[in-house]
Amino acid sequence: MATQPDTTTFPPPPPGGDAAPHGSAGAAQPDAGPDGATPAWRVLLGYARPYRWVLLLGALLSLLTGAAGLALPLVARQLIDNLSADRAITGALIAMSALVVTNAALGALGSYVLQRTAESVVLSVRRALASYLLRLRITALDRSEPGDLMARVTSDTTLLRAVTTDSLVGFGTGGLTLLATLVMMGVVDLPLLGVTVAVVVLAATVVGVIVPRIHRASKRAQESVGLMGASLERVLGALRTVKASGAEHREEEAVHAAARESWRMSVRAALWSSLAGNAAGLSMQVAFITVLGFGGARVATGAIDVGTLVAFLLYVFYLMSPIQQLVAAITQYQVGSAAVARIQEAERLPAEPAFPPAPLPEPGAEPASVAFRDVSFSYADDLDPVHRGVDFAVPPRGMTAFVGPSGAGKTTVFSLIERFYDATGGHVLVDGRNVQDWEIPRLRAAIGYVEQDAPVLSGSLRDNLLLGNPDAGEDRLREVLATTRLTGLVASLPQGLDTLVGHRGTKLSGGERQRVAIARALLRRPRLLLLDEATSQLDAVNEAALRDTVAEAARHTTVLVVAHRLSTVTMADRIVVMDAGTVKAVGTHAELVAADPLYAELAATQFLSSVG
Repeated sequence: MATQPDTTTFPPPPPGGDAAPHGSAGAAQPDAGPDGATPAWRVLLGYARPYRWVLLLGALLSLLTGAAGLALPLVARQLIDNLSADRAITGALIAMSALVVTNAALGALGSYVLQRTAESVVLSVRRALASYLLRLRITALDRSEPGDLMARVTSDTTLLRAVTTDSLVGFGTGGLTLLATLVMMGVVDLPLLGVTVAVVVLAATVVGVIVPRIHRASKRAQESVGLMGASLERVLGALRTVKASGAEHREEEAVHAAARESWRMSVRAALWSSLAGNAAGLSMQVAFITVLGFGGARVATGAIDVGTLVAFLLYVFYLMSPIQQLVAAITQYQVGSAAVARIQEAERLPAEPAFPPAPLPEPGAEPASVAFRDVSFSYADDLDPVHRGVDFAVPPRGMTAFVGPSGAGKTTVFSLIERFYDATGGHVLVDGRNVQDWEIPRLRAAIGYVEQDAPVLSGSLRDNLLLGNPDAGEDRLREVLATTRLTGLVASLPQGLDTLVGHRGTKLSGGERQRVAIARALLRRPRLLLLDEATSQLDAVNEAALRDTVAEAARHTTVLVVAHRLSTVTMADRIVVMDAGTVKAVGTHAELVAADPLYAELAATQFLSSVG
């Protein structure tokens, strides 16, 4: 990247820069619900479409299994007829044995194919949802509970495993098998079929009443799982604070309450599902008793023979399987549709456009310029503005420091440059272009950003250093380690750069985490370097060394720094004084001490090095 970023064109993002939700949460379908959500059955079909041929194979194997089972009662009737007529039964026994073995083999193979496909569906949905959540706008993340979002990727997608086989395939194969069984029962004896159908219709009516309750209970159960995850994530994310406050028992009760609510809702869903399943089982028992009584009377009158009654009773037994399959399909669909609804909710959160990764600047690339033109911004409509007409310009190269009281809007300047948020008024310009006209990956590829709390991720020290530039060579890595005074730390670690730093870098001190964050930013060869109080946790020796590093970087790139130390501020080429969301003054340290009362007061009372 020389003077301007690459202008390769991509499809323009939707208004506001949000990515159009993908998959199930795309543009509203003609039969979409009032909230724009696509019907669950359409979403499930979309999930299964890439695997439709494998699902078709599984369904075919299930149907062949059913066909083998349907032939058994006919062979059994032939066996009984042969026994009654004192004929040989060897052929019938061989046929029955072959059908039993075939039924078992096809059933096992079909089950494996369907289960494997279901796992593939879950995998693809998890990957798509995880990718979407990683592109969420920060505004969406601010309004969400991370624990609940994680539950949607884990527990909600897990429910799709059963619904893929039980609902999509089970409903089709179960329905066809049920229809074929009824046809065969009609071939055997129509009056007995009439009695059986009457019982089945009664059971279907009962299940129809229960089904909506299964859906409501399942959705609430999944929501409660998300709330429990959010409650636990809240505690684990600040466990030191909880322990230091002696609040373990209170927080434990909160997590337990969420767990109890999840249990209560899950039990309610299980209750309705059990009622539906047992209604089907009860109907089959009633049908068996009814057919046995009515069929026995028909045998007594000579209307049918014993072989026919036995064959029909076998079909009644066999009817249990497709009916239970249909009930399971309906039940699992209600559970799955509740999970789909929660997945859709996550996919409707505003996200950034999905652009391909952008290359980092080449060595020696021209530094970037930055300008704010009458910028206004508020984090939410019901909150006071953070920026009110902010206006300043930073030329390429050199260091610019931002100072001001807490809450003046200094860190927000960096968030708007990075497009973590979009200005509600005015223009934020990088290289003279509005940041909203940049492809986000290309914009951020030009920037190195060190956050105020300098977060470090779980993994090795090397992984953290190379997070922003995995292709950095060993020579460049050693150079940056020396620049940020991390060489001694690496030498002291048991596995050097491959030492694990712990969750959120707990094995490193605050100052070490800051130096790691600065090294990570420098490895990106940024055209624009943003440092948000990047030396606040460093001792005097390391701060002086890092200050020299920043000064050297300012000779080759544009450096913006939020600082509270006079030693950092005085070395800046220009200082932007902010207060209450506005720019009060811009100038050098000497100019501002003489001309701006707020800066003079800050220099005298708040800068940590003011005594010196």
